[in-house]
Amino acid sequence: MSMLRRIDVVTIFPALFEPFLRESILGAAVSSGLVAIEVHDLRRWTTDRHQVVDDAPYGGGPGMVMKPEPLVAAIEALAGPKSPDRTACVVLLSPQGRRLEQRDLAGLAAKAALVLVCGRYEGIDQRVIEVAVDQELSIGDYVLSGGEVPAMVLIEGVTRLLPGVLGNPDSVKFESFQERLLEGPQYTRPAQFRGRSVPEILLSGDHGAVARWRTEQARETTRSRRPDLSIESGGGDASGVPGEET
Repeated sequence: MSMLRRIDVVTIFPALFEPFLRESILGAAVSSGLVAIEVHDLRRWTTDRHQVVDDAPYGGGPGMVMKPEPLVAAIEALAGPKSPDRTACVVLLSPQGRRLEQRDLAGLAAKAALVLVCGRYEGIDQRVIEVAVDQELSIGDYVLSGGEVPAMVLIEGVTRLLPGVLGNPDSVKFESFQERLLEGPQYTRPAQFRGRSVPEILLSGDHGAVARWRTEQARETTRSRRPDLSIESGGGDASGVPGEET
């Protein structure tokens, strides 16, 4: 099974990613060579003097649409032409995409490479999607100004699944959305705080009982807060209509 080693990002605002890629767990993963992440300015693939990446929509309407020529040129330079043999997965962050879930991140972490395309304005020319994009993903039902923040969400979510990125590899196994469950409540020192005590079971030293308690708490949290995820309630896949404007 392959494992993700490279992420390329295509955007008209590459500077937005600079601090994000330097800090915390992600910064450590990049600096230690666990994953290579490179951000590319879409304007590199324009051919006119003014480096134009957008134009007015056919049929009229507000706003501008991102042009197909530079986007397809960028994608093919980084991933190659779209074909069954292409090893990199090209993902467009799009309000029309399927809503991103933990299982999507796990699937993307198993790819050899990702190319993330950040849209802007009113969207991108449909022909780019047809000839160059493999997947469209959204991070939720709300409006953003572009695909950069959604791309950061995807990068963080997928990178932390890679071997060696987290200090404790078991951390990934017990997080929210694994097995369609949210995490239950967490506690640390002190044992007493403003009249509230840590549950006795967590102080018992009985690891089996603690594990059973945490599982039940995860189920209860999921039932009360996200019944759409709850297996007991028959919750299925959350699909929805994505809404971030990219």
